Amino acid sequence: MIRRCLVTDAAEVVEIVNDAARAYCGVIEADCWKEPYMPLEELLHEIEDGVQFYGWEDSDRLVGVMGIQDKGDVALIRHAYVRTVLRKHGIGGKLLKYLQDMTSLPILIGTWSTATWAISFYEKHGYRLVSWNEKERLLREYWSISERQVDTSVVLADNKWFNSQKGEIA
Repeated sequence: MIRRCLVTDAAEVVEIVNDAARAYCGVIEADCWKEPYMPLEELLHEIEDGVQFYGWEDSDRLVGVMGIQDKGDVALIRHAYVRTVLRKHGIGGKLLKYLQDMTSLPILIGTWSTATWAISFYEKHGYRLVSWNEKERLLREYWSISERQVDTSVVLADNKWFNSQKGEIA
């Protein structure tokens, strides 16, 4: 079952994020890795900044989370994580579809350029990488991240974005 996460779910959301983000350790640039990957304060800041989290619940326990953030002319998919032991069971795809159905806006997704499994997941669901120049522009316009993260990330977009923006494919 998919449900909106509440602030009271924050500790469980952070637990899922930090469990799943262990996959990045040794994959993303060492200076981009931190432990914990997402502290509770950072999650609460993301919520205050408009990220709405939704979770896949199984037996009254959250096992996957994904956020969506309305930026006016686009929606961002943010912080998509599934507990390590439950990956490859379709939970991420179901969460993504649910969030896609919530908005009529073009959707953009940012992820680490070395997280090839994440890029493949989004491509499997119809997203395409934007060009390097578009990535630079989009990350600076819609995300609040460091220049180092801009340098080490990619952006994927749905067909609505490519059709409305005439975006270049990578």
